[in-house]
Amino acid sequence: MRSIGGTGAYMSGTALIIPLVLGPFVQTSVYDVQNVHYDIKAVTTHTAPVGAYRGAGRPEAVFIMERLMDAAARQIGMDPRAIRKVNYIKPTQLPYKNAVGQTYDSGAFAHMLERASELADWDGFAARKKEAKKKGLLYGRGLTSYIEWTGGSGTKETVTLRATANGRVILHSGTMAMGQGLQTAYSQLVAESLGIGMDKIDVVQGDTDAATGLGSVGSRSLFVGGTAAVVSAVDMIAKAREKAANLLEASVEDIEYSAGVLRVVGTDKQIGLFEIAKAEAGEALSVESTGVADGPTWPNGTHICEVEIDPETGITNVVRYTTVDDVGVVVNPMLVAGQIHGGVAQGIGQALYENTHYDEDGQLVTATYQDYCIPRAGDLPLLSVTLDGSAPCVTNPIGSKGCGESGAIGGPPCVVNGVLDALAPYGVTQMNTPLSPVKVWEAIRSAKVA
Repeated sequence: MRSIGGTGAYMSGTALIIPLVLGPFVQTSVYDVQNVHYDIKAVTTHTAPVGAYRGAGRPEAVFIMERLMDAAARQIGMDPRAIRKVNYIKPTQLPYKNAVGQTYDSGAFAHMLERASELADWDGFAARKKEAKKKGLLYGRGLTSYIEWTGGSGTKETVTLRATANGRVILHSGTMAMGQGLQTAYSQLVAESLGIGMDKIDVVQGDTDAATGLGSVGSRSLFVGGTAAVVSAVDMIAKAREKAANLLEASVEDIEYSAGVLRVVGTDKQIGLFEIAKAEAGEALSVESTGVADGPTWPNGTHICEVEIDPETGITNVVRYTTVDDVGVVVNPMLVAGQIHGGVAQGIGQALYENTHYDEDGQLVTATYQDYCIPRAGDLPLLSVTLDGSAPCVTNPIGSKGCGESGAIGGPPCVVNGVLDALAPYGVTQMNTPLSPVKVWEAIRSAKVA
């Protein structure tokens, strides 16, 4: 695998890590490939400096593998699912160390493919293709299996949890929400751990006087920051038991905690968590806790899409899109589905619409959304997202895997494979993204029908 990654005019750590580190981590993807040769260069150019975007290195790596899988399947006349099944890492091989020393702790890759095939109505594709042909449209199907690396070396996060005399529990976290809904997920975790209502939980993020940490990057917020939140609730209960034992004149071992109340076992003597807080200096019971994950997480899954192409204009429409995603234990399914939706939208954008143009002097030409095309709501189909937690993560106590970048990793090769499947009768085997109407139209006009 030979790769050249442009860093722009200035080399930052992020710009170098993307091609040199993050891509190779997942280059072999969900397949049992032990023999590799990487020739990777990061080069400076006279364009804008490069920073991390959703996926950061992983979309490029997975794109190569998934294009290769489909190209190989077409050349040897093999079902695109069958060639993947033959090469998948088997459940018995887990934990699995890939060619660059990264260890996948869990996964059920063939299961994800089977489930996605069923939900996407794989067997009904031929009938839909026939109907599209009646309308004069080309019709194709794309398939992608992907894996994502999340969290990196930032597997530790420290939080502060306070129970106050006025009946509030306040979590201070160093992570920062950017639309992921972390406040909701953290509130759920703390509320469940303490056995109290979510309406009593306040989540404060980004206050460096109250909490420190690596922050939100690399889809690490839940499985690291969430772990810290759960640990803080456990520490809060332990500290509250000690305080209750003193106030109720009992041994700590005889104090039981349930739903915000501490009781002496076998008696009616009890005290509430917030009553204990009222007796504390500052009328708050506080703990500072650190959550640690044993390593990164490896979310994965299967995407299947179907596309229509108008051969007279080259316009491509994604008309069906189905995903089955393994993000381990799901805390809030709606939040995760939203993350997958957003990532897939960006993946479709990368495949069909988005392209940065510079002139020969390094001047950005596509400097506004008048010139830089992103997908709008009307460009996207209804997305079918299914979350499968049958292979929970084993490197953190809550069993969750990152989810924020998965859609943007699985999306681009899935759509491109679909377009090339539709164009297969014309002998088109390779096109560079974005697959704009002009490119598709020219490919059709210049190719000979097989």
